[in-house]
Amino acid sequence: MAIVNLKSERRDGVGKGVARKLRAAGSIPGVYYGRGEAPIALAMNAKEIEGMLHGAAAANVIVDLHVSGAAAADRKALIREIQRDPLRPVNILHLDLYEVKADEKVTVSVPVRLVGIPDGVRNFGGVLDQVLYSLEVEVLPADIPDHIDLDVTNLAIGHSLFVREVSVPKARILNPPESPVCSVVAPRTEEAPAVVPEAEAAAPAEPELIRKPKAEAEGEAEE
Repeated sequence: MAIVNLKSERRDGVGKGVARKLRAAGSIPGVYYGRGEAPIALAMNAKEIEGMLHGAAAANVIVDLHVSGAAAADRKALIREIQRDPLRPVNILHLDLYEVKADEKVTVSVPVRLVGIPDGVRNFGGVLDQVLYSLEVEVLPADIPDHIDLDVTNLAIGHSLFVREVSVPKARILNPPESPVCSVVAPRTEEAPAVVPEAEAAAPAEPELIRKPKAEAEGEAEE
């Protein structure tokens, strides 16, 4: 689990115009949602935010948030939503942070990493098909894992690894137990073109039989 420090300042203005001015000045607007208090509109340094999120899954980052000038200034929060520029995804437009308490469990999405080469792939040419790329877990903030590593080396063709077979220390997995995380499937085989017998291929095409219309044939007979 990643724990990062983040400084922020209260901001009075809200709306698109204020947000644009903040971003132009090198800040990112955000909102902190705490229990028992009104949401706090924040302004945070853009470079600090980008550095904080570099190489880290947002769901796994616990933020030690310091709000300048606010009562009970230090808070712990999870990043629940990151809004990015659709044209330039590296640019962060807005952050939503939600309060967490050390003794209360939270629900987070943890990335899944498959480790090893399955037997069905290595020895029989199968294909590893990953179905779930993350798992939802309920866990205390201090025990949030960065990722979940799953060993797939023993998977044969036609076999799957199910959620019920996965365990995460100090956490409860919320996905349905019968959901497959990954499977090894047989390689695709292309249908061979139909083989035409050599004698049939060499045989000349039969001449087309042309029949005269009935009326014309009857006319010829009368003459």
